[in-house]
Amino acid sequence: MKRPYTAAAIAGTTAHHTFELAAGVGLVWQPELGLPGSLALWGTVLPVGFVQAARSDDAWEPMLAFSRGAALAGVVTHFLLWPWTRKAGVLPWLTEAEGLKGRQIPVYNTLLHLWGAAALMALAKETPRRSRKWAAVGMASTLAFRKSAEYHFRWATEQARTNPQWWNRGLR
Repeated sequence: MKRPYTAAAIAGTTAHHTFELAAGVGLVWQPELGLPGSLALWGTVLPVGFVQAARSDDAWEPMLAFSRGAALAGVVTHFLLWPWTRKAGVLPWLTEAEGLKGRQIPVYNTLLHLWGAAALMALAKETPRRSRKWAAVGMASTLAFRKSAEYHFRWATEQARTNPQWWNRGLR
């Protein structure tokens, strides 16, 4: 495997999206693209990114650097949006998020921490100097991700109320 930490960060993005969809809070970019469109987007981008991280030449490096930064931005966005405390005085720990309940919160926190650790390692160990600008652009996308996440949660909550579907059942 050529870039194992990048592959792990992409796997973390996949796990995050899968967890949220399974928990009934929808999928990232779903309000803009609809469920089929967002499934098609992530069902294409994430596997291609994973394969390129595992075996690609350097032609894909700018896209992979962007994805490393965006993965970290995705994790950080959760801690900007939702209330958190410190676990063991060190790790940030969400106390609530996206309508998740009970035992889902510890699992979600663990997923976020593993995803964030993979993204940090990928940035530190697998991002060449020439690609750091692309990683910075990915990290700067935090603001865009934050606005999108705020909109997504408002939209999904309204959808759960007015047009309940299986994917938004966690928000009822």
